[in-house]
Amino acid sequence: MRKQVAKLTSNIINPFLTGAVLILLISLSAAGSALEAIKRALILIALNILPIFLFVVWLVRHNRLDGIFASVHKQRVRIYGMAIILVGVSCIILFFLKAPLILLAFFVASFSVSVIFMCINLRWKVSVHTASIAAAVAILFILYGSRAMAFIVLVPLVGWGRVELEYHSLSQVAAGALLAPLILVVEFYFFGLI
Repeated sequence: MRKQVAKLTSNIINPFLTGAVLILLISLSAAGSALEAIKRALILIALNILPIFLFVVWLVRHNRLDGIFASVHKQRVRIYGMAIILVGVSCIILFFLKAPLILLAFFVASFSVSVIFMCINLRWKVSVHTASIAAAVAILFILYGSRAMAFIVLVPLVGWGRVELEYHSLSQVAAGALLAPLILVVEFYFFGLI
């Protein structure tokens, strides 16, 4: 039963879905209209989340990854590389299109997290599941203040799931839970958003 709950948690609260929801929430917070926000979010999801997901599926089908959420750290290098390129291109596009500052800051933070995690990944692995939900909770706090407090329980829940499934150690989960929000907060501070 514990393994089933852990697997369900990991499958539902995954980096792809978390990233898509974050892009939508940030777009909604920065747009003049809901239609404009949804359009911007769908474009950014199509440019960033969808290609990485499709690439991962392709790698799994061609036996180059052990699963959708690669547990072998050396298998993650290509995914990080693709993420760095896509998010970097999105940063440039958002900058030149004078996108809302919070959206640009989020993508710059995502770029920084991808680069740092890829460097760490050369020797060790960080829980991207835990990192993505911890960064999401940090953004919810920035956007909604203490009203976002209830979401903080998702961080240890996801971390527990990754350890329970033996995909990560407690230190890898802790590293994800601490590093991603820290990088995000530093970037948002740099952009004058907090």
